[in-house]
Amino acid sequence: MMSLRKKISFFILTIIFIGFLIPQRFSMPVDGATKADYHPKTFWYYPWGKSITHKGADIFAKDGTIVQSSISGFVIYSGQISLGGNVVIILGPKWRIHYYAHLKERKISTFSWSTRKEIIGTVGSSGNAIGKPPHLHYAIITAIPYLWRIDGDKQGWKKMFFLNPLDYLQKVS
Repeated sequence: MMSLRKKISFFILTIIFIGFLIPQRFSMPVDGATKADYHPKTFWYYPWGKSITHKGADIFAKDGTIVQSSISGFVIYSGQISLGGNVVIILGPKWRIHYYAHLKERKISTFSWSTRKEIIGTVGSSGNAIGKPPHLHYAIITAIPYLWRIDGDKQGWKKMFFLNPLDYLQKVS
């Protein structure tokens, strides 16, 4: 008979495995945006203010443009933080965390379910983007580290957690 500890471990590993099996259908988070609305070298740009290295993509649009969830997932946070301003953070397939920052307004609540293309907010200039052109800072973070991605770049050890969102944006725009 299996001990309780082994049952719990098996359950957790099963949940993790299932998370990787869920297909990741992806869409552009900023309504109407194309490749012309973001710079192709914005990911892992150094130097970049207080964060040292830019770990996402900035998608520029008019103030108030609709931001929709790029994937279906569980909203783990919808609120404010100092650098990101108004943010929405969604846990999606493959245990990836999708981070939407500098929103003008948030239109989804914490601990809710979001479907792909559901409106979650609007483009803005909140947080450390105050005074800058309106844009969405979009980042994808993996909860399971990809150790093979570590390199010698500035903060290159953090690449095991940050995926280049441009790899996904270029496939849908």
